[in-house]
Amino acid sequence: MLKKYCFLLSFFTVGLIAAADKPMNVVFILADDLGWSDTELYGQTKLYKTPNIMRLAKMGCTFDRAYSNSPLCSPTRASFLTGQTPARHGSTQPRHHTKTVALKAELAKKARPTEKALPVSTATRLDTNFPTIGKMMKQAGYETGHFGKWHLGPEPYSPLQHGFDVDIPHHTGAGPGKSYVAPWSQEHIKPNYEKEYIEDRMVEECLKWVDGLSGDKPFFMNYWMFSVHAPFDAKQELIDKYKKVIDPNSKQRSALYAAMVQSLDDAVGALLEGLESRGLMDNTVIIFTSDNGGNIYSQLDEGIVPTSNFPLSGGKASMCEGGVRVPCTVVWPGVTKAGSRSDEIVQTSDFYTTIIKGSGIALPEGHVVDGIDIRPALKGEKLDRKAIFTYFPCIVPVPEWLPPSMSVHSGKWKLVRVFFGGENGEHDYKLYDLSNDIAEENNLADSNPELLKRLDNLIEAYLTETNAVTPVPNPDFDPKQFDPTAIGKRPASKKKGQKAKSKKPTPKKNTPAKQVSAAAKKPALEQQFTRRDKNKDGKLDYNEFIVKPERDNEKLKSNFNKRDSNKDRYLSQQEYVK
Repeated sequence: MLKKYCFLLSFFTVGLIAAADKPMNVVFILADDLGWSDTELYGQTKLYKTPNIMRLAKMGCTFDRAYSNSPLCSPTRASFLTGQTPARHGSTQPRHHTKTVALKAELAKKARPTEKALPVSTATRLDTNFPTIGKMMKQAGYETGHFGKWHLGPEPYSPLQHGFDVDIPHHTGAGPGKSYVAPWSQEHIKPNYEKEYIEDRMVEECLKWVDGLSGDKPFFMNYWMFSVHAPFDAKQELIDKYKKVIDPNSKQRSALYAAMVQSLDDAVGALLEGLESRGLMDNTVIIFTSDNGGNIYSQLDEGIVPTSNFPLSGGKASMCEGGVRVPCTVVWPGVTKAGSRSDEIVQTSDFYTTIIKGSGIALPEGHVVDGIDIRPALKGEKLDRKAIFTYFPCIVPVPEWLPPSMSVHSGKWKLVRVFFGGENGEHDYKLYDLSNDIAEENNLADSNPELLKRLDNLIEAYLTETNAVTPVPNPDFDPKQFDPTAIGKRPASKKKGQKAKSKKPTPKKNTPAKQVSAAAKKPALEQQFTRRDKNKDGKLDYNEFIVKPERDNEKLKSNFNKRDSNKDRYLSQQEYVK
């Protein structure tokens, strides 16, 4: 009897050890354009309700100083997949939906005479030679699935070539298509019912995939939400709900955007409920964050911008805190303390290293990573980190824009280097003490020369170490055309849906009718430009110009090339409306 008891006890104990040693499942949720102030995590919103994201926070650790690797989407996504910053992997702008295939960044061939520096042209595909996190997890025996947005290139550069067993909906665009509410304009997925919401469908596909797994292996779910990127539409019942509670004096006052945020949060909740009902919560790491800051420049039908990142300045596509500081909360059973917070600085690329090492997998040999293992911070400990870097060597004319720039965060300090933006071909600098000036209102560069030099040396050393393609002085720069007051200001734009006056303007004497006609057309063309600028980078490539591939013809190509006065293969708003 004693021998039988000992055998059963031994068998039971071995079973417990085996269960405890079983690798964790990993769920990585990446929101699109969700700003630091767009959730209830940081107490900055009264309008948006995010109870499911708050549920995650109550179970795990929330980071107060989490940063994306870029103020734009594709570079940040590439950083998560590779563990590298854009300075190293080469994706610096979201041009990955275009026909141009470029696996590396290169110096732009030309710039406008108003620009002091030649910017960097981005890689337009994520090279399949990278040992992406999808490949690493798959090689280690994980089931791997990608769901939602990708925007790092179509086949042969899709998730299926980067280590994922499945890719749903296998869509290559910057957003969900023409609408969140069905009917959608996606080739590989059709709605199951009238007015189905794309994010609801994505969660359904995530859980359907989990149900189809054998259960013998751990899984890695890479869920990149379409929400809350353009196009801006939502469930009508939610829009109506928020219209009743809008404060017209609030910085966040879009019922449409509030409805989109709720649908995002509802999707998070549905996924959590699905994992819980399947008994997976105790053995699943869940990470929630965003690819960049909130969109504060697109014009909605309501006549306002989508959101505000207050108290942060700037937003998506800017080097300000509002462009790169993002919401982030992590649930790691056995590691995180429920309801904890961390003031440590973390960046998207850290999750590559953290997930791989935390899953008991060795980092790939010969592959340099910038991300660090942040599990000590998840336990409430300090990180051994000197600095993080944000490399943004491009020109994107949005509010608070800067010429090609790079920043370093070190402790409470943030230094921004504007390449060759100063006098006599020197760099320009912006230095902020974020512990006292989170809004970045007081530039301390002139009063702290030694600190500036120390931080700028970090930037220079990092650029050298990564062998990054960096901006150079623009040989065509014309000081007479340069307007320093234009830097950091919102470009002129028209509100979406704004109609021209029905009454035609009366021509002045001696004014050719052609000039009047051109002036009358300008507002409409500006609106058209904004609609066609699908990825909101302030310029149109040829695909955006023609809208639909089937419209491609020699006449349109000639029209495009004629408008492209500086021959950089893109149309600025000025070139488009002229």
